[in-house]
Amino acid sequence: MSREPESADFRPHRVVVLALDGLLPFELGIPHRIFGRPKGPDGRRLYEVVTCSVRPPGPVETDADFAVQVAHGPETLATADTLIVPASYELGPVFEQGVLTDELAAALAHLRPGTRLASICTGVYVLAAAGFLDGRPATTHWADAERLQRLFPRIAVDPDVLFIDDGDVLTSAGVAAGIDLCLHMVRRDHGTAVANEVARRTVVPPHRDGGQAQYIERPVPHPQQATTTSARAWALGRLHEPIQLRDMAAQESMSVRTFTRRFREEVGVSPGQWLTQQRVERARHLLESTDLSVDQVARDAGFGTAQSMRQHLQAALGVTPTAYRRTFRTAVGP
Repeated sequence: MSREPESADFRPHRVVVLALDGLLPFELGIPHRIFGRPKGPDGRRLYEVVTCSVRPPGPVETDADFAVQVAHGPETLATADTLIVPASYELGPVFEQGVLTDELAAALAHLRPGTRLASICTGVYVLAAAGFLDGRPATTHWADAERLQRLFPRIAVDPDVLFIDDGDVLTSAGVAAGIDLCLHMVRRDHGTAVANEVARRTVVPPHRDGGQAQYIERPVPHPQQATTTSARAWALGRLHEPIQLRDMAAQESMSVRTFTRRFREEVGVSPGQWLTQQRVERARHLLESTDLSVDQVARDAGFGTAQSMRQHLQAALGVTPTAYRRTFRTAVGP
């Protein structure tokens, strides 16, 4: 959790995206779309996004019927505050044997110590082959998780989650999970207000928890089949109140057992986990954007007591409410 200093020598956080042959154009564009949007109160861009190749400037092949022209070579990696490796379908020995090519190893040698590292989908193989994930948890697309674990037994692979934040190294599943990961990084760097504004402009959900399931059994219900949508909307309007599982089930005229099963099938987490996630997000918003006391924020977010909220924020974010407010507080009122 960090914020760029507000000073005369302000420099935007530089995100370098490594474009490898066989890349997926959609995933290459995700970091540019998400990190290219955030601005500070003075209108300055908070990030600078640059794409580089492992070779001198020139074309990089994609998995589509076109190439992309990349203007920067591997030396650009030395300027990265964050490196993002999107997916590629032509990783060769990296994917097949778990070893870097000489070209890729030479490129990654430019990285400075302390650079934040992130991958989208099979980009994780590059971080793994470079040894950055040894002894760490990581994820990738569920279809590649078993192979990743077999090739790199020192990694604790979790095939079920959307993304994993392990501090200075972050990994995600494929495609849409890459959006979730990048929004999470913006939220971690600059708070929920900035991340939500990016999500709104990008027309994507502002937050999906990293621990949410990759594969949801029934994301689109069969025609005329009851869903849990109304119950979720009902709960979101009452986060400040005690909400019982039976009350949510009653909104859909379901038994608690049926509702719980259907909820997990549609959302990927249990109703209780979902409620906690929503209350954490509500607390974050209030801590950033209001002058309410910590006790009042706890009540309005539905945690009841400051101690309960402190425990949940510590578990979810690793910080206390007071520390979170101090880091991400925005001006309120005139």
